[in-house]
Amino acid sequence: MEGRAQPGLGTRFQRRFLAARQLRAFPWAELEQSLRAAPDPALLLEILQKTVLHPLCLKYPPSTKYRRRFLTELIRKHESTAAEPLDELYDTLADILNEEESTHCYKNYLLPTGEPVTLSESAAIISGGTTGLVTWDAALHLAEWAAENSMVFSDRTVLELGSGIGFTGIAVCKTCSPKAYIFSDCHPCVLQQLAENIRLNSFVLEPGTPHHTPTESQDPEAEATNYQKPKLIVAELDWGSVTEKELLGLQPDVVVAADVVYDPEIALALIGVLQKLSSCRADTKPPEVYIASTIRNPDTYHLFQAELDKAGIGWRIIPAHSTSIFLYDEQPNVTILQLFI
Repeated sequence: MEGRAQPGLGTRFQRRFLAARQLRAFPWAELEQSLRAAPDPALLLEILQKTVLHPLCLKYPPSTKYRRRFLTELIRKHESTAAEPLDELYDTLADILNEEESTHCYKNYLLPTGEPVTLSESAAIISGGTTGLVTWDAALHLAEWAAENSMVFSDRTVLELGSGIGFTGIAVCKTCSPKAYIFSDCHPCVLQQLAENIRLNSFVLEPGTPHHTPTESQDPEAEATNYQKPKLIVAELDWGSVTEKELLGLQPDVVVAADVVYDPEIALALIGVLQKLSSCRADTKPPEVYIASTIRNPDTYHLFQAELDKAGIGWRIIPAHSTSIFLYDEQPNVTILQLFI
């Protein structure tokens, strides 16, 4: 259709919307230019169906505030063209205005297969005394790298340190076919949310694992679609107190972590855990270790590298990957280090 936005505009709105990216990250200027060239209600209805009214959004909605702001901006762009009002936009906004704001919301990240990773997250960056109830950019970056290097994880036991609410691990389990995946964290609220997100994505935790829910109480739809291959475990792991004996029982082939090098004390505790992992595998090959970090404070990041050198842990920077699966508000300054323990 002449004057219609280039193919893929609706899809680009969709991917950003389902992952609840910031509104300024949407291609609003392109949409407005297209509507001014040829006002097309079909385009707006397509965007509405691929975002606010998408089946994933209806089942697992982003925050009420986010959806309200998105629709308000969409209506504003439409009104700027002086076109006839679209009842569907106003009716949908009216429904959302009647909703109560929740402290939790959902984000849906689409994998290359079109399958989503669905997460229940806190609506606030800091909640319950922790920042672990939201997904950070380094987790997205590490999951992209993993999808491009699935052979690192395929049919192997993976231990994730500081799993947070589970994005990296769930994405790895859906794209890389590990034999087993051990999610770990230390904050009770984070562990509870993590287990919920694992179940949201049609996985079942191993019986006997803390936060495991018996199969009969699972969502029937989740059971029907569960393609479980990896053994999934959620472990409470405090870096300051974990023992070599406890780590010995995990026996990971690969260790990963994302956004855990943001404080000098935490960085030193992480190194302590890696040293214990190395010691408890003295008679076998040590695990491969990959740490993804968003460099917010270069001094903290360089301190981590210096402390790795002091501890005799070798490291190298993994070259930037070419695959861009997930959308960022801004291109993050993220690097991945491979460590040799």
